[in-house]
Amino acid sequence: MKLRRHMKTRIGIIKGTVYAVVIWILMILPVYSPIKDTGDNIFTVYLNGVEVGTLASRQTAEKCLRDARRQFASGSEELILADAELTLKGDDVLFGEVDSRKSVKNRMIEVLEKSKSSTLERSYTVKINKYSVNLSSKDDVFTLLSKALGKYDTEGEYKVDLVTDPTREVNVLTSQIVSVEEARKEEAELKLPEAGIDQAISDVFRKIKPLIEEKSFEDYQLGLMSIDFGDKVEVVESYLPASEITDIATAIDEVTKDQETNQIYEIKSGDTLGTIAEDFGLPLDKLIAMNETIENEESKIRAGDEIIVTVPEPELAVVYTTQQYYEEDYEADIIYKDNDSWYTTRTEVIQEPSAGHRKVVAKVSYINNTETGRDIQKEEVTYEAVPKIVERGTIVPPTYIKPISGGRQSSGFGRRNAPTKGASTFHKGIDWATPVGTAVMASNAGVVTRAGWGRGYGYVIYISHADGRETRYGHLSKILVKPGQSVSQGQKIALSGNTGVSTGAHLHFEILINGAQVNPLNYLN
Repeated sequence: MKLRRHMKTRIGIIKGTVYAVVIWILMILPVYSPIKDTGDNIFTVYLNGVEVGTLASRQTAEKCLRDARRQFASGSEELILADAELTLKGDDVLFGEVDSRKSVKNRMIEVLEKSKSSTLERSYTVKINKYSVNLSSKDDVFTLLSKALGKYDTEGEYKVDLVTDPTREVNVLTSQIVSVEEARKEEAELKLPEAGIDQAISDVFRKIKPLIEEKSFEDYQLGLMSIDFGDKVEVVESYLPASEITDIATAIDEVTKDQETNQIYEIKSGDTLGTIAEDFGLPLDKLIAMNETIENEESKIRAGDEIIVTVPEPELAVVYTTQQYYEEDYEADIIYKDNDSWYTTRTEVIQEPSAGHRKVVAKVSYINNTETGRDIQKEEVTYEAVPKIVERGTIVPPTYIKPISGGRQSSGFGRRNAPTKGASTFHKGIDWATPVGTAVMASNAGVVTRAGWGRGYGYVIYISHADGRETRYGHLSKILVKPGQSVSQGQKIALSGNTGVSTGAHLHFEILINGAQVNPLNYLN
């Protein structure tokens, strides 16, 4: 009995020892994944191709990556970009060693640090038409827009606000200009609303219509009346690399500095290429180079034509209105008196003008530094201007046509070598070589004053016209009209020939103004 009891005691001690050893082994040995018969039950984890540890499941690996990315980005307020490609290699094992989540997460953070591609900083993109600039803060946006406004609001009477653009579906801010004084008044009204007897008194005064008295010059407020941006300003928040963000000083220079901008200019009466170039501060050769229709400085330009010029303008236009007081000499509008018996080419000054003087209050509108309008609010004339009075004709002067069809110009108007003995060295008309017998027509309606032989002219016809001009047709072979006869424009009056001092069959044609020959080509339509 004693032996049996002793054996049981020893067996109990041995079992207890074995259990203790097993527990101790389990405590000191690495954790092993439990045996499963469902396929891969242990995974080697890779981040961006770098082994970061071994875990028991894909879900555990993905959670470690989320924790690593969160901790990786928590040290910066900016948006950080880093590659994070997670791959796992699974295996089916009976026993397998796995790493702790903490160690895997820390190795993942090390890999993310090495693969960090860039840091995106919070920024604000300001868009003005096709121009855009990226700034580092909203304060920089306000500084930029305030500088653009401050070029014209030198007293700081207005300020820039940013409000949500109601026309855009996405979150876009746009500028709004508010009066500093008005903003203060609104704040005061909100703080101290009227009530009780104060409100009742105010209501009574509001209903009373004040007597309208004419303002004196002292009653007008002078200076800046309104101001706004002439271009739409859009501001959006974004994340960008530091290399794409512009420092505020450079941005101010780009936005407020005048840039050369092409514009269309309509030529006015009296303009020349030289005066246009001077008005717009352009070298004449540059103005010519900008316009394909202008060949050189001698090219003709006409009122109503349009050409390209460059105008200095900032990226962000500012429109504003100022109220100004000034005194000036002024000219009265010209008074025209029509004379229905004169041609439109005739004018006579009946009364010479003299300037007047006046005091003025006017609202003047601008875009940047260019005046766009002037509205006079009050005017007081010190002494009246005397207007210029001009009498002018209303009858459109007749036109002149080439007196023959076809023909080759054989001699022009002006100096020449005498073609034959007895011929003049100063040619007083135009010659067209044409066969004998070609029909000659009246260049304009008129009265025949001479038709017959005319020495060097040979057979010749003179016609007097209603505008005081005279035409002559020489070297004719046959005359078909008589002196005193009225002829219409285009009427056949003769046949061309080779009579008088002539070297060949042709028509000689002259136009005379005030008795002197002029170049006919300048008057023919």
